[in-house]
Amino acid sequence: MVRRTGPTNNIVQELIAELQGKTVESRFWKRIVKDLQKPTRERRTVNIYKIDKFARDGETIIVPGKVLSVGTLNKKVDVAAMNFSDEARNKIISAQGKVLSIKELLTQNPEGKNVRILG
Repeated sequence: MVRRTGPTNNIVQELIAELQGKTVESRFWKRIVKDLQKPTRERRTVNIYKIDKFARDGETIIVPGKVLSVGTLNKKVDVAAMNFSDEARNKIISAQGKVLSIKELLTQNPEGKNVRILG
């Protein structure tokens, strides 16, 4: 029987520990912690075209996984994720959006208001 150990990356473990304090206050951060505790192979990957399809202009999106660069982005969207491909980062910035880490989003928006989970 395989024993589940959770993420072994120290950075992810620290982020989960920091978010644990917010789970009492916010169901949003509780959901993000649950997604981040999954193994790497089960984490979400989202392409730019999905962000363009489902996000509204000026909205903040969080991806508890990786953002990939397939497609084009025609909206000004702030995107927070665990990591980004280089080309995805460039496409978001060229569309006048912001690229954020989940930790940065936590400091900017501790309640998680008006943020959409995508993936």
